[in-house]
Amino acid sequence: MGLPVVAVIDRPNVGKSSLLNCLVGKRISIVAPRPGITRDRVATPLPVGEGYVELVDTGGLGIDDVDNLTDHVESQIRYAMTAAALILFVVDVRDGVLPLDTKVAELLRHVDRPVVLVANKCDSQALEDQTGEFAGLGFGEAIAVSALHGRGRNRLLAAITEAIGDRAEDVAVPVMKLAIVGKRNVGKSTFVNALAGEDRVIVSETPGTTRDSVDVRFQLDDSEFVAIDTAGIRKKAKFSDDVEYFGFHRAQRSIRRADVVALLFDATETVGQVEKQLASYIMDQFKPVILVINKWDLVGGEATQDDYRKYLDKMLPHLPFAPISFIAATQRTNIAGTVRLAQDLFKQADMRVSTGQLNRVVEEVFSLRGPSHKQGTKIPKVLYATQVATCPPTLVLFVNSMESFTSTYQRFLLNALRDRLPFPEVPFRLVLRPRQSGKSKPAKPESGVGQPEDDIGL
Repeated sequence: MGLPVVAVIDRPNVGKSSLLNCLVGKRISIVAPRPGITRDRVATPLPVGEGYVELVDTGGLGIDDVDNLTDHVESQIRYAMTAAALILFVVDVRDGVLPLDTKVAELLRHVDRPVVLVANKCDSQALEDQTGEFAGLGFGEAIAVSALHGRGRNRLLAAITEAIGDRAEDVAVPVMKLAIVGKRNVGKSTFVNALAGEDRVIVSETPGTTRDSVDVRFQLDDSEFVAIDTAGIRKKAKFSDDVEYFGFHRAQRSIRRADVVALLFDATETVGQVEKQLASYIMDQFKPVILVINKWDLVGGEATQDDYRKYLDKMLPHLPFAPISFIAATQRTNIAGTVRLAQDLFKQADMRVSTGQLNRVVEEVFSLRGPSHKQGTKIPKVLYATQVATCPPTLVLFVNSMESFTSTYQRFLLNALRDRLPFPEVPFRLVLRPRQSGKSKPAKPESGVGQPEDDIGL
């Protein structure tokens, strides 16, 4: 059973998304000074009393047709109201009671759910004094808040706690967070809905339908997971407004907080600059990644999976180790298999190798091929190797001559270690350090490979 839902409902441009961000103390929903930004149900756990509720932001009721999505948006709103244990009806104190507020109130009176009336944008005591007119909506005295400044937040939290009573529950800790990223119209939202087993996010042929990053909890094999649906990305030069900019950066943030990333491709289209940029960012964050080929059912006999693997190796040469999963999200083909593959990557990233095993592997690699060095200089050696972290696996090698460990040899070393260690399909970090005397100068990284202390990953 999921957490009790607290649905936030309003007409357009009242500040409901700002209110959600204010209550949880994080920037969850995108906030912009125009209607129609929020479309999907954006949900996040909110601590209430001794437990949690699921706070759900929705699109504004009664919005003019936006990209032919009005019916989709209102369907998501109706679902949230039906599932709600409590509804927060948000109005704008500066506007007073508008006809659309009355329309929303009439709708809520036919929903058998408790309603808390919230008057937003009460930035001063004078504005708080104007909230009395909202009593005519039929939901009692409005709680005055300013989502922008946090004014009245504690009063509203207390009202939510009182209304929910003892129904708040503990949040199940997800086994894994899986970020779904890709360019526009590649099928990310369809994939997320297939995971959730319901129409959890809006699916449309309209490009750019998803704006927020939406966390969707789902279960598989009795384990709890979080899928993060993200805005479709296109080239920065084609960004049309700040909403695309915020969506892009939320997608990047979703990659950073994910345990595993599913990078989606459209099997019927060529790999472009957007996928390459996303792949590079995923690698910069050392995140395990699955290359998910969606719409494989549309390819027919025109290409085999081996053909596509070779194609991806050519287009994304820095990801030869990343596993590939072929799916048809609309048919829900290989959805569970993709999640299980993600679980395996997550386990690999969390793997720890004993110091003894790691040093034996390093010695074996060195016996095959050591770094070259000029005659009369020190023979390069790895004095000691140890794993210092997981997620990503991080290996530290103490060496006697940093200059000998060129970027070319480091890449050989990474690939050789990958073949011999128990995390062959995930990025890992290799850090080279001089011995404690500190007399050796760090090797100069080439072409952006490595960090000042020669920290590289592949």
